[in-house]
Amino acid sequence: MDVLKKVPVREQDAKERACNFEEVCLGYNKEEAMLEAERCINCNNAQCVKGCPVAINIPGFIQEVKKGDFEKAYEVISESSALPAVCGRVCPQESQCEGKCIRGIKGEPLSIGKLERFVADWASENNIKPAKSNKKNGKKVAVIGSGPAGLTCAGDLAKMGYDVTIFEALHEAGGVLVYGIPEFRLPKEKVVKKEIENVKSLGVKIETNVIIGKSITIDELIEEEGFDAVFIGSGAGLPKFMGIPGETANGVFSANEYLTRSNLMKAFDSSSETPIKVGKKVAVVGGGNVAMDAARTALRLGSEVHIVYRRSEEELPARVEEVHHAKEEGIIFDLLTNPVEILTDENGWVNGIKCIKMELGEPDASGRRRPVEIAGSEFVIDVDTVIMSLGTSPNPLISSTTKGLEINNRKCIIASEDTGKTSKDGVYAGGDAVTGAATVILAMGAGKAGAKGIDEYLQSK
Repeated sequence: MDVLKKVPVREQDAKERACNFEEVCLGYNKEEAMLEAERCINCNNAQCVKGCPVAINIPGFIQEVKKGDFEKAYEVISESSALPAVCGRVCPQESQCEGKCIRGIKGEPLSIGKLERFVADWASENNIKPAKSNKKNGKKVAVIGSGPAGLTCAGDLAKMGYDVTIFEALHEAGGVLVYGIPEFRLPKEKVVKKEIENVKSLGVKIETNVIIGKSITIDELIEEEGFDAVFIGSGAGLPKFMGIPGETANGVFSANEYLTRSNLMKAFDSSSETPIKVGKKVAVVGGGNVAMDAARTALRLGSEVHIVYRRSEEELPARVEEVHHAKEEGIIFDLLTNPVEILTDENGWVNGIKCIKMELGEPDASGRRRPVEIAGSEFVIDVDTVIMSLGTSPNPLISSTTKGLEINNRKCIIASEDTGKTSKDGVYAGGDAVTGAATVILAMGAGKAGAKGIDEYLQSK
């Protein structure tokens, strides 16, 4: 065994997976996981833990995998993470735990994410649940949103002895895990629903179809329903657009709508109540993970797909693994290209997207080189569907119906990074509702911080 190289992970063949919604990565089996765990040098000052937003004891669980004690490994992970099977699949480990792995200095870092996934899947297959707290402190906490921030906060609070109720606006719990991330990256029945059941097994209650700000307000939860504190983990589901001509044409989607209808409402099925009109040629505007998800979904529905992104490949914000998989599957990347107009036919349907070529100039405030238009370089990409994947912002419904809750100029709730404390007494917030669209694991980290902040607040009263 070459300790400098990762144990390879099995995947579906690119041609086969481009035609189905089954999971791309097949993960490690028992032997492969134990072999990969052998590569861990069990550092005294483990940098990988510092790179994990939820501070999992990574060397601790890996040593248990090395010994073949997968139940103990799951126990170690569950002390810090409510969603290990999710994180093992969608976390950007390459820039977090694995990015700090000492083994990676003179070779490839340990496959921490794939090991976490293996342990979580093994626990699920063997019906192992996270440890439940028997203590109850008589305090009630409301959690708004059942995405990664809300589930994490609720799970941690339940372990501390709180009576926790999650309020979810949609008919199904899971937030972005069910409506945003496609099945081929994150299976719903096998992974998401089981992780939610694990959170519920801790004593957490989930009420769906409750829109905070319409069904009931935060003020009413506190003043009339007797909740001692509230955590807002409502995410950022309001899509952004470019403001170019033709954006209101038939055949233009936000990535949010496209993925929600496909993932949650199964609109890829022609017998669905609201089927998606899948074009023969699709342009996805944007370069993040959501853009890759939308593009790879459209590909599986039979389209030729173009990713249109105004910077170069080096600046693509999507995970390297997602870009690699998209290329393998046959998605076309039109880089250094920016849309200027969506063209339509006489009936108002998309009939092409007019673009201009770009070149990279001086760095902007984000540190990335600013894209600059090349005069006279306009051209048209022949497409009949356009999916805009330019990011999202929080829906202002909650902030506009809650007295004393301050937001910033991006409509995000202002909250402490360390505790989640907002400007309103007893109300805490975290995840995309505070930061704008970010990653699942950062939302989970904010959920943990919020649980800690709420516990300190209620203990002090």
